[in-house]
This record gives sequence, structure tokens and C-alpha cells, in this order.
Amino acid sequence: MQIKDIMKKDFLSVKEDDLIEKVLDIMRESKINSLPVVNSNGLLAGIVVKADIFRFMIQPGHYDSCPVDWVMSKNVLTISPDSSIKEAAKKLLDNHIVAMPVLDNDKLVGMITIEELLAYYMENDNS
Repeated sequence: MQIKDIMKKDFLSVKEDDLIEKVLDIMRESKINSLPVVNSNGLLAGIVVKADIFRFMIQPGHYDSCPVDWVMSKNVLTISPDSSIKEAAKKLLDNHIVAMPVLDNDKLVGMITIEELLAYYMENDNS
């Protein structure tokens, strides 16, 4: 089985200039903790997670009216849809991250998170 078999294909994304307030609203309404950030051409520009936003906002002078570009991670680990589920789990664990965008020839085609991996392993547990 490969990442393309379990990844979120109906994922949401935000734009670099979207305000943090909007991003938090999307996360809250959709009950998600991370979002890929795309540029004006629709290409992956970064990823934002709630924890990074909260760390940013507790600093004096940082507000939810700032663009997400100020807080997103720009050096993003990604994975191919043809990669193994074990490879994705190892990347997430080794890098202490909760989500990775799935890219196919630089096109954002999905998201893989800890939740999808846990669901997969729970469904396939033979103990």
C-alpha cells in the first residue's frame, strides 16, 4: 500500500497572504491542525500548523492580522504519492512533524497526517 491509498485528497489550503485570523478560523471549523500554503500560482510555498501560530502570537507585537507567510514553515518536507506508508511514518517521526504535503511532479495532490497513519495502522492491526 502507498501514500496515495490513504492520503487526504480533499484537503484545504491557504494562500501566503491570507491572514492568520482566517487560517485559524479554517482550522477550527474544519477540525484540523495543519494546512499547506500555496503561492499565487497554486504551488506549495509552505505549511502552517496551529502550534507555530500560537508560538508566534504570544510574542509582543505579533497579531492574528499578520499574513500567514510570517509564520509558515518554508522548508517543507514532502512525500510522493507512490511512497510507502512506512516511509511517511518514518519521516514524520524522525522530523517531529504532524503533517506532510504530498507532491506529484511539484503539484500538491494531498496531505498525509498522523491521523491517516494511525487510522491505517488501527485498521490493519493483526494483534
